Amino acid sequence: MVALQQPVLNNHELEKIRSIDTGVFQAKTLQTYFRADGKAGSLKKGLDRLCRYAVDAVEDGFEVIILTDRAIDSDHAPIPSLLATAAVHHHLIRKGLRGQVGIIVEAGDVWEVHHFACLIGFGATAINPYLALSTIRDMRLSGKMQTTLEPEYLKKNYIKAVNDGLLKVFSKMGISTLQSYQGAQIFEIIGLNSEVVDTYFSGATSRIQGMGLDEIARETLSKHFFAFSRKEIPVDRLPVGGVYQWKRKGEFHLFNPQTIHLLQHSTQSNDYETFKKYSKLVDDQAVKACTIRSQFQFKRNLPAISIDEVEPAESIYKRFASGAMSFGSISWEAHTTLAIAMNRLGGKSNTGEGGEDEIRFTKMENGDSMRSSIKQVASARFGVTSYYLSEADELQIKMAQGAKPGEGGQLPGHKVDDWIGKTRHSTPGVGLISPPPHHDIYSIEDLAQLIFDLKNANRAARINVKLVSKAGVGTIAAGVAKAKADVVLISGFDGGTGASPISSIKHAGLPWELGLAEAHQTLVKNKLRSRVVLQADGQMKTGRDIAVAAFLGAEEWGVATAALIVEGCIMMSKCNRRPRSYC
Repeated sequence: MVALQQPVLNNHELEKIRSIDTGVFQAKTLQTYFRADGKAGSLKKGLDRLCRYAVDAVEDGFEVIILTDRAIDSDHAPIPSLLATAAVHHHLIRKGLRGQVGIIVEAGDVWEVHHFACLIGFGATAINPYLALSTIRDMRLSGKMQTTLEPEYLKKNYIKAVNDGLLKVFSKMGISTLQSYQGAQIFEIIGLNSEVVDTYFSGATSRIQGMGLDEIARETLSKHFFAFSRKEIPVDRLPVGGVYQWKRKGEFHLFNPQTIHLLQHSTQSNDYETFKKYSKLVDDQAVKACTIRSQFQFKRNLPAISIDEVEPAESIYKRFASGAMSFGSISWEAHTTLAIAMNRLGGKSNTGEGGEDEIRFTKMENGDSMRSSIKQVASARFGVTSYYLSEADELQIKMAQGAKPGEGGQLPGHKVDDWIGKTRHSTPGVGLISPPPHHDIYSIEDLAQLIFDLKNANRAARINVKLVSKAGVGTIAAGVAKAKADVVLISGFDGGTGASPISSIKHAGLPWELGLAEAHQTLVKNKLRSRVVLQADGQMKTGRDIAVAAFLGAEEWGVATAALIVEGCIMMSKCNRRPRSYC
């Protein structure tokens, strides 16, 4: 038996395991590659070979299988490490052999916390991110990393950071140990077809179709051929990526310099033609497939009706709310401007979980009001007083946030100045991190008690419960309706302010389209739909987005990021590094 202190191995630790040969304990290294010939079925052949060799290794008495992609060359491309791991894991389960062997992954496509979390969740015992570790060493020795620390110390820091990130992932799911998380498959898969999911990710939730093995192979080969092809001009730089922040040659973002410019120019000059150009750029997503709703098409087989028969815009305004963004995550100026604008329109602005300065409860001399109609109550309840609760038209219980489900707000200490500390009833300079709501709400009964208490704190206010889009949210929404909530908000994964930690703004939550459709249909099926108002939010940018949400069941909609951009935000995604005055 070999005991590991933690699941992330450095190169030396991996080689120690690989070299053990006691006659009783041995490790077998299997190469995870497929032929880079571009032919249909090549990836499947590679996976079949890998699974066959894994069974042979277990039957031959090996206690550890090491899956490595180091053997790739111009003719052989790496099988994505997650696909290889899940394939071997489930194949051994079907053969009744999984309990006899540990699986260690030695891979170059692992560097983020989410990558490690997925590998462990789909069966890996330990992981060696050799390319990430080599990159750290190279950056230090080449002078690209400005530090006097030795490479080995930097690698140690990286491994500690990954372990801390994994600990955070486990805690969000209410899981106490790595052993409980390993192989638990607490994920929902988006973008793979049912054949791939059923064969290689058996038992995982997947509600829509997507790529097959051949499409995965093409995506892998595009990177492989770029790396191994002969280039007329030598290229010594990797693609910029641009996943977290827009880059000119990186990942496509719906909010990019062009759309941001058009939105800001059209709203500042009140130019509807320019706004239509912005809407067209955002809505024409069918080719890039940025969102699920981009794959929907309107049926145009009904005759048009007179505009006089349509509900007036002034009435529709009342169905809008600004997203929950706390004072501190955005500045006083940005926060109060949103409140004034929504109050003028007849919509509702949201305090976020950060409390609200009492000066905003008094109307301004010109008749405007900075008071937010929706007051949010999060788990840690920053800034919540009886006065705060009484000054609300709607009280929102933040059970989850789409962009970082299972977490409350996270405000770095350097942004908590005296004013924010006073407003949020906290200590200046100390970071504000709410624990997950399940710390004090364990059941629908607990939620019902809180709803009851809030209804007594402000009997005129609606009670809104904010849920994250996820598989099974329909059942939760039904319970919330039975608990006497007035509004259920389904929050999508791609919202959230730039103050969120990097490990929270990607790979967390699901598109609101999936959660909203499920919640609406479940409520209808259980004859509960008439009891609650259904609301949705998460990067809604145009009228088309609102229309799709309405078709899927939403009566009200939240807009946050787009509203911030209208105010002047340029989406640098560095809010967590900036003092409050920059936002």
